[in-house]
Amino acid sequence: MAQQSIDINQLTQAKANVTLTQELLTQAIEKSSSDQALAQEAIKQATSEIASAQTAVSQVQSALLTQQQQQSE
Repeated sequence: MAQQSIDINQLTQAKANVTLTQELLTQAIEKSSSDQALAQEAIKQATSEIASAQTAVSQVQSALLTQQQQQSE
């Protein structure tokens, strides 16, 4: 039976993306009344970080599903 392996690096990257997203959204909230352009840029960057986190998690999930399918064959 093959051993399941999780790519910790990808999950660590996803966690970093989420942490950065939190910081960017906090910045957007703080700047929303004084600097709309900066707030919008922070939201744009946060959106990109969320997409990166989703990609990393999806890749790990896909790898695990592939391993599970191989084990059941």
